Amino acid sequence: MGTDNKDKNHINLNNKNKYADESLLQEEIASIMRYEADDDDEEIDEEELRLEEERFKEYQARITKRINEMKAEHERQLRKRNIIKAGAAIAAVSVAVVAAFNMIGSRLYAARSVDEAAAAAYSSEETLEVSEAANDESSASSVASTECTVEEKQYIATETASTQEFGAEIVSSCGILMNADTLEIVSERNAYAKMYPASMTKVLTLLVAAEHLTPEQLEDTFEITIEITDYSYSNDCSAAGFDVGEDVKVKDLLYALILPSGADGALGLAYYIAGSQEDFVVMMNDKLEELGLSDTAHFTNCIGIYDDDHYCTAYDMAIIMRAALDNELCKEVLSTHYYVTEPTEEHPDGIELSNWFLRRIEDNDEGINVVCGKTGYVIQSGNCAVSYAEDDNGNSYILCTGNSQGSWQCIYDQTILYANAMSSDAVTDYAVSAAESSSGGIDEE
Repeated sequence: MGTDNKDKNHINLNNKNKYADESLLQEEIASIMRYEADDDDEEIDEEELRLEEERFKEYQARITKRINEMKAEHERQLRKRNIIKAGAAIAAVSVAVVAAFNMIGSRLYAARSVDEAAAAAYSSEETLEVSEAANDESSASSVASTECTVEEKQYIATETASTQEFGAEIVSSCGILMNADTLEIVSERNAYAKMYPASMTKVLTLLVAAEHLTPEQLEDTFEITIEITDYSYSNDCSAAGFDVGEDVKVKDLLYALILPSGADGALGLAYYIAGSQEDFVVMMNDKLEELGLSDTAHFTNCIGIYDDDHYCTAYDMAIIMRAALDNELCKEVLSTHYYVTEPTEEHPDGIELSNWFLRRIEDNDEGINVVCGKTGYVIQSGNCAVSYAEDDNGNSYILCTGNSQGSWQCIYDQTILYANAMSSDAVTDYAVSAAESSSGGIDEE
């Protein structure tokens, strides 16, 4: 989550969205107009006061004009949305009418000749028998295929006799490290305790988005609305930096979602795919249920903003990452260190995006190859991260840690855990038994 420094006594023209609320503008104006003389005997320059008042009036007029423009833009977007909805409804009615006419025409045609009807019926019966046999075969295949798909998406990690507790040197109060191939849990600490995922949420946002986008749709554009930028600003979210009215490629929204953890990217995808954040969140929770995580995980937004009803466990987040790795587009985005968005009128050179977690952890002294990663932070979650790493022997691991003390400490924890798992003497180097561990975690509620 990003933060902005705001001067409470002066209007910052760069934060245009702040003045969409007229009450904020009035507070700023009232603040500027307060005048207290430092010296009661100081002589007041009437001409200077008059000029200052004129300048202020001009300034106030510019701000008021900008607010009116923003309101007009917002109303235009609402009208556009309503027109699209109305067009969809009209199209649906048209399709129904055409279908009705076709059905009536088919019946009239079928009644033209008894002989033709009888011949058609005979032919139809033969075709139907063949078709039914094929359909039965196809249905069975379809059911089997569906069952296979559901089974493939049910990722279940298990503890083994060699599963260890995190060592005392690990600061993160909860987490899990598992083999990405076998789904055996290598080590953990409070892996099943309730935690707040913060921006790690965006891994699920990415997965749901990727599963509902076609290759052609990746080249579509989406117009960034004032609703998106206002929501990001009012919730103090980090953002990629798209402007109101900017037409952004859907593909760029995916990278904006993950690399800079952009709320504007997350909301852009939600609106493009589902029409609203609320409807997109329904899709996210459906995905949690599909993954078998709905008993311990529930999300209320696609960004990671804190909400007491927005939670999961470290185990859940590791499973979400595992599912995302099976989607080629997700893995590509999660493994990208640096990306530049397509040029637009507002950003002729594009916007440079970086995954700072990957760029920082790649410089570790242990030589750990961390391929994918997504961090998160809100006060209630501390610094957290979920990542994927590979070693030289072909082994791969998924690691989620939560509630660490600082972004660098989070990186140190992940590096140590990966290094110990990949070394031949991992158990003796760092592990302690569950009975010996006195580490605390995030309390379950």
